[in-house]
Amino acid sequence: MAYLIKYHKAVKEDLNSLDSISKSRIKRAIETKLINEPAKYGEPLKENLKGYMKLKIGDYRIIYKVREREILILGIRHSKDIYKVIKNRKN
Repeated sequence: MAYLIKYHKAVKEDLNSLDSISKSRIKRAIETKLINEPAKYGEPLKENLKGYMKLKIGDYRIIYKVREREILILGIRHSKDIYKVIKNRKN
């Protein structure tokens, strides 16, 4: 059974800043990996992001949280930027 994907409102800005090839790779990863087995493909985060996970797609990171059968994607950005902005998006 597939997970329901939800996006933080700021993810639209994240996606608009990406080139078309990166967007395509990220979309494919969400549709094939996250939607089916988020715990298998993601890595748990630590410290102030404990409870969240990351999925690496090249130089980009998808930060998300699994809640029952739902995945909340908080951010999709380059690895050098994601951890600076994600702390302001946590619930």
